[in-house]
Amino acid sequence: MASTIVNAPCTVPSVKGFETQNYVGLRPISSLWFNPGRTSTSRPRPLFVVRACERFDGSVKKAEMSIEECEAAVVAGNAPEAPPVPPKPAAPAGTPVIQSLQLTRRPRRNRKSPVLRASFQETSISPANFVYPLFIHEGQEDTPIGAMPGCYRLGWRHGLVEEVAKARDVGVNSIVLFPKVPDALKSPTGDEAYNDNGLVPRTIRLLKDKFPDLVIYTDVALDPYSSDGHDGIVREDGVIMNDETVHQLCKQAVSQARAGADFVSPSDMMDGRVGAIRAALDSEGFNHVSIMSYTAKYASSFYGPFREALDSNPRFGDKKTYQMNPANYREALVEAHEDEAEGADILLVKPGLPYLDIIKLLRNQSPLPIAAYQVSGEYSMIKAGGVLKMIDEERVMMESLMCLRRAGADIILTYFALQAARCLCGEKK
Repeated sequence: MASTIVNAPCTVPSVKGFETQNYVGLRPISSLWFNPGRTSTSRPRPLFVVRACERFDGSVKKAEMSIEECEAAVVAGNAPEAPPVPPKPAAPAGTPVIQSLQLTRRPRRNRKSPVLRASFQETSISPANFVYPLFIHEGQEDTPIGAMPGCYRLGWRHGLVEEVAKARDVGVNSIVLFPKVPDALKSPTGDEAYNDNGLVPRTIRLLKDKFPDLVIYTDVALDPYSSDGHDGIVREDGVIMNDETVHQLCKQAVSQARAGADFVSPSDMMDGRVGAIRAALDSEGFNHVSIMSYTAKYASSFYGPFREALDSNPRFGDKKTYQMNPANYREALVEAHEDEAEGADILLVKPGLPYLDIIKLLRNQSPLPIAAYQVSGEYSMIKAGGVLKMIDEERVMMESLMCLRRAGADIILTYFALQAARCLCGEKK
């Protein structure tokens, strides 16, 4: 029997213990070498050779009829029998007998089976679409957050590392960090925000040492570091100072970039902060660090559990002079155009599910990636509904995330990241 010889140098590594008798149609042969234009100093190169065996001892069931005999039988009208067409399912008693509607288009035809529904599904979701928000603190123990069941303030050296490892095991490789800062380190100007040995920079360095390919987003805002609980410096008359705050934010972003952050994420809603941060990063040699801007961050009532987690509630007043009015739609375009022009790499909408129209608006108007933040209030409502058996927690969770994707979000910041990823991977816990 003829052999087939591949006329090319062998680049296949040797396989120890390769037993040809275990593989149908292969047998050992003597070494062959190929060396066109060989000179006295050149070495022959081995060939990868596949040879069909002359004999095969295994048992193979012989077909009852040859292909030619089967075809001849069909031509002669002696086709083999197949199962009959199933009978039409009966309608329940009392169903009216009517003439079928004369419809050219029946959209339900494309939804009649799981296979078809999967084939025509327009939106997909995977763990790669999730960014996992994680709360950190200086303690060694993980502290549960009462208003957010299943969430903890994680010890930055142990609990955090374990949680990140769990997330990576199911395909979530992006996180965003939120620090619980000791009250003694808070000040009216939030100077701790740019301490290179502060909680966030230390945590970034630790995570990058253990997981070099982990994508780390950071929060750029003063509220965790402010003794006033606001995102910016507060003047004595209660006014949030814009430009002076931006100056502090630039130093905070550079400190986070220096520690190894991949994305800095200004959530403060000060005017002009994206352009100023971009310039500050570039001037310090961090032109590779990206900016995810909280472009349309609304003054929402859905943030309550988050502020409990970080103890960052405003000590007075509210945030309505810098965060957006929930009643406004077109204003999101103003913010988006400014952030694009100033160098943002991602535009984020916060909250998520109540603002699907804003996500869709930015998706249609901008070529940049769009992020949605499924905030703490959204998370806690679903959790509470599940505990009370008012909803199916898992199904509502997955539907809410799919809706954010359908509206146009490329990535979703969600406290459900680990739980949802496990569902997508077929795990239950």
